[in-house]
Amino acid sequence: MNVKSAVIQKIIMRALKEDIGAGDITTFCTMPEQLTLSGELYAKSYGVIAGIEVFAETFRALDAEIKIDIFLKDSDEVQPNSLIAEISGVGRALLSAERTALNFLQRMSGIATMTRKFVDAVVGTKTVILDTRKTAPGLRVLDKWAVRIGGAQNHRYGLYDMVLVKENHIAAAGGISKAVENVRKIDKNKCLIEVEVKNLTELQEALSLGVDRIMLDNMTLQDMIDSVRITEGKIPLEASGNISLKNVRRIAETGVDFISVGMLTHSVHASDISFLIK
Repeated sequence: MNVKSAVIQKIIMRALKEDIGAGDITTFCTMPEQLTLSGELYAKSYGVIAGIEVFAETFRALDAEIKIDIFLKDSDEVQPNSLIAEISGVGRALLSAERTALNFLQRMSGIATMTRKFVDAVVGTKTVILDTRKTAPGLRVLDKWAVRIGGAQNHRYGLYDMVLVKENHIAAAGGISKAVENVRKIDKNKCLIEVEVKNLTELQEALSLGVDRIMLDNMTLQDMIDSVRITEGKIPLEASGNISLKNVRRIAETGVDFISVGMLTHSVHASDISFLIK
């Protein structure tokens, strides 16, 4: 992911404007205009670093001359008191950008840290951990980037790049077969089609339609095992619903190809990272 991309630059500028508004009153009143400062960025707890370039770019958005020495890169694991970076430059820019830059870094690192735990939990199985669309509004590109840094893969990015026929679509269309038929008739882009099923009867119907992936929604472990047996590897299976670190290993051991985990991005515990002026 390119931190210079227009979408990320827009996110950074919007966040800075939201925080600074008409001006950082406290910094303006307490700090001489040309005073230069230096500070250290360090981890206060274990975690996986994600978003360090977004952090740096947030400072550069206020002052391109700020010097940033980065010692740990994205995907690196850190322990308490690990020095991540040193920053120096005009003090007003440092302090005005500090909170916004930390917000990005702490959130992305929190996502990557949780993601790494899920990925590690299924090591030795064939299962791939996926994220969902349960991201912070306006921050999806960063949330999903952090998931990749943590070692998992992204599910569809939005509503436009993959078809996912869920329970409400099925009800509105009048059944799984009718919903899939409508998609194939209308979607000129021929996007991949995934269908959500709740039981083995719906699984059999989805299998007969030859869709690209089937989502097993809130199924029991036994139903997942049976689904894998019935499917015989013909169509990839994705487990979803109430996934946690306590049960993800057992679910992976059923033989499903994917497990999608909403809590990677919807219940983020921000990493404990501090920036202090020396």
